Amino acid sequence: MNALTSRQTQILKALIDEYIETAEPVGSDALEKKYNLGVSPATIRNEMANLTKSGFLKQPHTSAGRVPTSGAMKFYVDQLMEEKQMSLADEVKAKEEVWDDRGNFDKFVNEMTHSLADQTGGMAITMTNDGSVWQAGHANIFSYPEFGDIRACALLFDFMDEDEQLIDLFFNRFPIETPFDVLFTEDMGFRNMPVGIVAAHFKVKDKNGALGVIGPVRQSYSSLVPTIRYYRNMLEEIML
Repeated sequence: MNALTSRQTQILKALIDEYIETAEPVGSDALEKKYNLGVSPATIRNEMANLTKSGFLKQPHTSAGRVPTSGAMKFYVDQLMEEKQMSLADEVKAKEEVWDDRGNFDKFVNEMTHSLADQTGGMAITMTNDGSVWQAGHANIFSYPEFGDIRACALLFDFMDEDEQLIDLFFNRFPIETPFDVLFTEDMGFRNMPVGIVAAHFKVKDKNGALGVIGPVRQSYSSLVPTIRYYRNMLEEIML
């Protein structure tokens, strides 16, 4: 991908923010009306065309609206988004939900995984390197319009049922030496399963593991990223 000008960066950030909020392709008129970009709709359209040529945007159908590519979403997560930390009340609630199970690793992780799904509104998963898997929040997927197509849901749930694929995802695609990362299934060759995954690795006693949240490509990464980071730190601190 080519380097962006400051104006292109501003337009790209606004477009991704709007896409995350609406789940719809974004047009220049919507950006001009809602965001203080300081340029005309015609200029925005030209820059959107340039961003499309550069691989940051794509046009899903013949409308004028654009959506970000997985590369643009990764750029957004790495460099553009402003993180929204969990509130103190949510932090306290998360600890209260797992505290009574701190003496039992399996129960603790099960409760933590359900808490993470509830907190993020996504499908949460925790794995350890011995093959143990905990999942929660499957019903959350149906709240996203991207999964209104039953075929998209079937592909995702089939993927989640394959332990070998999950192991490959969390321990190879997200190598253990990488503490935290964001991955998109489009980059893994799953073109018909548009999913974004945020994962963090942890180490507790003799166990290496990973926890993450799976949802649509347009997840609210600004809050999701610090939330998963908090849960990872909570797990390592309490189960030390």
